[in-house]
Order: sequence, then C-alpha cells, then structure tokens
Amino acid sequence: MSSQWNNHGFPFLPGYTFRDITQSAFHRSQTLSYKNGYALPLRPSVGIGQEPLLSEQLTQQHINELSFERPDIAYATHDQPQYEDFIPAHVALDKKILRFHAYFLEEILYSPEEEYRVRPVMIYYYLEDDTMCIIEPTVENSGIPQGKRLKRQRFPNNKRGELYQWKDLNLGMDLEVYGVKYHITQCDPFTKEFMESEGIVLNEPEPMPEDPYSRRNKPNLELSHTTTSTFDKLYQFLHMDRKVLRFYASWVKFDAVYRDNWPVIIYYYLVDDTVEIREVHERNCGQDPFPLVMRRQRIPKKLKSEIFPSCVMEVSKEHVDEYYSPKDLQLGQTVRLLSHHFFLHNCDGFTKDYYKKNYPDMDMKAVEIPKTEDKKKKEIPPYNGFGSLEDSLQNCLSLIPEPPKVNVVKRIQNDHKVLRYTAQLVRYHSRVQSSVINNAAVGTGIN
Repeated sequence: MSSQWNNHGFPFLPGYTFRDITQSAFHRSQTLSYKNGYALPLRPSVGIGQEPLLSEQLTQQHINELSFERPDIAYATHDQPQYEDFIPAHVALDKKILRFHAYFLEEILYSPEEEYRVRPVMIYYYLEDDTMCIIEPTVENSGIPQGKRLKRQRFPNNKRGELYQWKDLNLGMDLEVYGVKYHITQCDPFTKEFMESEGIVLNEPEPMPEDPYSRRNKPNLELSHTTTSTFDKLYQFLHMDRKVLRFYASWVKFDAVYRDNWPVIIYYYLVDDTVEIREVHERNCGQDPFPLVMRRQRIPKKLKSEIFPSCVMEVSKEHVDEYYSPKDLQLGQTVRLLSHHFFLHNCDGFTKDYYKKNYPDMDMKAVEIPKTEDKKKKEIPPYNGFGSLEDSLQNCLSLIPEPPKVNVVKRIQNDHKVLRYTAQLVRYHSRVQSSVINNAAVGTGIN
C-alpha cells in the first residue's frame, strides 16, 4: 500500500504531485542476465535497507584446499582439469518426465451388482517445472468419460500451500489430489533409475487390482457352450465393427440410344451386412453433385416369390430368401443391385486380405477397364470471306461472339517495324500469246 505523503511533504492527492525534472533515465531495470548463453534471473544488488547475502562459513579443510590450489594461467595445458560448461536446471531437465502407474476407487451408488470400480490412471511428473498431470487410458465402448482427468499444473500437497515435488512420490503411497486418492503401484525404468540416482529408495511394485465388475462379467472359457443355429449377432458386432469392404466399380447405364459407365464405390459393412454405393465425381463431369447413389441397406438377392410387386415401399424379411453376402461380390463380374448393374474391377488392401483369409478360392485380381475414346474434337469450318479471319473464328467458338484478343506484347515489340522487299515485274502474256499462234500455224500447215 502506498504512503499517504509524497517525497515533497505534500499529501498524495491529485494536484499535489510533481514530476522530477532532474530524471534523465526512464528505462526499465534489467531482470535477466545471460550466463554461457542461458537467461538467468538477475540477483538484486545490495541497497539501502537490504542485507547482503551471507555465504556459508568454510571449514578448515576447504580453506586448505583453496590455499594449495594453483591459479589459472593464460595458456592452459592438457594436464589441467577441464571444467564442464554451466547448464541451467530447466535446460538439463527439459523433456524428462517421471511416469507412475496408479489407480483410484470410484464408489458406485444404488447398484446391486457392484460397490466400487477400479479405474487405472497414469501420473506424469515433468522435471522441467515440477508440474504434474493425470491421464486415464481410454477403453473402447466403456461408456465412461475418460482421457485427461487433471491438466498439467502443480498439485497442492497440504492445506498450508505446499506443492508436490518429485521427492514426495514413491511406490505404494497414496497421492491425494483435490479429494481423490490415487494409489501408486508401479513406475517405468527411467523413473526408477532417476529416483535411485537421487538417493531415494523405491518400495516394491504392487500389482494392479482387478475390477470386480470386469471379473464377474469375464467369460468362463472352461464351461461348454452350444451356439444357436442362427448367426450370433453380438459376436458379429464385437468383431466386425468398423470393418468395411470397399470395391471400385462402374455403374453401367443402359439407354435406348447409348450405354454409359460412371465410376462408383461400393461399401459393404461387415457388422450388419449392409451395402452403400457412392458416386465418384470428377471435375467437369457434368453430373449433379449428389453423394449417394444407394443408401445403406441390406439388398435382397433372392425373393421367396418370383411374382412380387415392384412398387412396394420396403421389402420385409418374410419375403426375402437370401441377402447379398461377401461371397457374391467377385472382381471382374457384373453384379445386379436393385435393378442396377455394377461392374467390379478393383478393391482396397483390406478387402483383399479379408477374401484371402476367409475366401481363399476366390481370385481377387484387379481388372483393367478399357479407356473410353475421347470425344471428337470440334472442327472449324473454312473461311467464307465475311469479315476478317479472326472475327469469323469467334462465331465458331461461342454462341455470343466476343472481340478477338489482341497480342499486346507482339504489337509492342514489333511497333514501327516494316519489312521491305525489292521486286521486278515480269510480263508473261506476250510470250504466251506468241506460243499459242505458232502452235495453231503448225497444226494448219501454214508457214
């Protein structure tokens, strides 16, 4: 809190303060100094009202060592000891992290199946700035929000405001942070080597306790189980989830006038045997940018009744005898999906590995598609003599002709440049006329 009176004896109020006109330096005081290229905080000098830094008293042994030590000379020799360069702690301990394995118990309320749940975590201690963070490994389809529990920060150790340091960590201890107790069980080899090098004896590692809910729901492989006659959909969901077969095909379109092929991609989802077809749009293809050709659905292959109305909104399972499966999709063949024909010519690497493992008899080799011939280029009609040659050409290029573009660079470069030629007039009509008269005289016999 500032004083109520200024240096001139006046009260510290607006209008009673004066600027020191003798002040000539207005720079900020330096707070950092550089030692061997590293920025370090500058130790404040001893001023009025400050006590100097007192050094520890030297023992008689240290005094004797300093008295017999030889001073440094200008030209050092190889016999003298080489001193290591000074490296600050934040540089020496950069990117060095201590990692501990721990767990905490989460109490489950109002559940007859479990009372608590064991949740493993990883504790990271950053030696650079003594910060810590706690991360819980994510488990797929667990239904629990997992990941980073506590972001990187300094954790309080007690109510007095003290913070945790790496000396306070050890195996078998409880780390209490914000009301949650984390029991440390193990550490990695680097952490063990670092703690032992600093003189800290680590306790024996402890095994991670098993979650009672997971242990109770773990399948017993010793018991015999007879599968049902129908396919197990739960097994298909657990093992085939996010596994998709991808085929590169051509959509064969038939018309009364022409036949056209459009590239598409057929996705077969193994988790529920559904098929989705997407069109591949190329630049300037002239097609509407509609993503889906066929939405994801199960496609019937064979119906129970041959006479079936084609105007129904949806075909139920009762009317379908067989659906399309992976064995019905073969490269080099044309497949008919909902009255549309698709020629399969290639697939991705995962699809090839799946067929090689489950259907080794099927040959999944890529088939080359013959390239379509380019359209006939537009021919320019001959010049008809109306207007200039450039103006007549614009009528052939666009419906609304534009003025022909002028080569400005050529006009600038060839400005005031004229080509001159020397010629001589040759008269051919007299010679041609005399030769014709001579030929006529010879034919009539006149000399």
